[in-house]
Amino acid sequence: MHSDRYYTLSASCPDQVGIIARVSGFIAGHGGWILESSFHADALTRRYFMRIEIKAASLPFLLAEFRERFAAEVAEPLAMTWQISDSAVKKRVVILVSKQEHCLYDLLARWQAKELDIEIPCVIANHDSLRGVVEWHGIPFHHVPVAAANKKAAMAEIQRIFEDVRGDTMVLARYMQILPPELCEALAGRIINIHHSFLPSFAGAKPYHQAYTRGVKLIGATCHYVTGELDAGPIIEQDVIRIDHSDSPEDMVRYGKDIEKTVLARGLRYHLEDRVLVDGNKTVVFR
Repeated sequence: MHSDRYYTLSASCPDQVGIIARVSGFIAGHGGWILESSFHADALTRRYFMRIEIKAASLPFLLAEFRERFAAEVAEPLAMTWQISDSAVKKRVVILVSKQEHCLYDLLARWQAKELDIEIPCVIANHDSLRGVVEWHGIPFHHVPVAAANKKAAMAEIQRIFEDVRGDTMVLARYMQILPPELCEALAGRIINIHHSFLPSFAGAKPYHQAYTRGVKLIGATCHYVTGELDAGPIIEQDVIRIDHSDSPEDMVRYGKDIEKTVLARGLRYHLEDRVLVDGNKTVVFR
């Protein structure tokens, strides 16, 4: 992480000759200082991906003018999908949780220690049991119960709260409710989930019990974007730990909590630092 303010440009476009020259030429032509750069060409999809950090003070104009000039001179001619963010503007992360607290505790600890330099405008839960710890941290807590009879209204309320607090990213920190397709579509690429298995194996409920029944020797966790298809969104980060025949489903749950926390934190960090570019149902992650 740089101490000076910087802009992060992330982009993808059809692969072609001269992409780097055009982008870096635009930056250099305005006196821009590139601090970090990453590139990837996908041979199968014929698509090119990039992430570039630019020292903000090296440019002669503000971000709004950069966007206007870059769009006209570079992005449009290259048919580019792109975004640029400012390190001086903290991302606003809304956390959703149910009863299991380990991922929430971990995110709050990283936030409090400035390891995650974000704003948490609120936490939303479908149970009231974690209100105390959230409010102790000085964060507003919203209890939105979810039942079969009111699920549509509850999900609309969650979306309303997210929009009212100007959320950038929604994190499902072991939030044990399925989001409706319309919410997933409205916030496409902005909802992150931690699933307690190494997807695509053992999607859905009780994956550790499914793993025990199958007799696997590795269990894992997956951080992924949420889509309308259950546990099938683009994968951001994964990790595994080894188990053996003596481990019960309860043992796996206990082991899994540690890996879930670290995988969610890494995946969220990659997303917040604009290191993740979605390519269909895959991702390019510039670590």
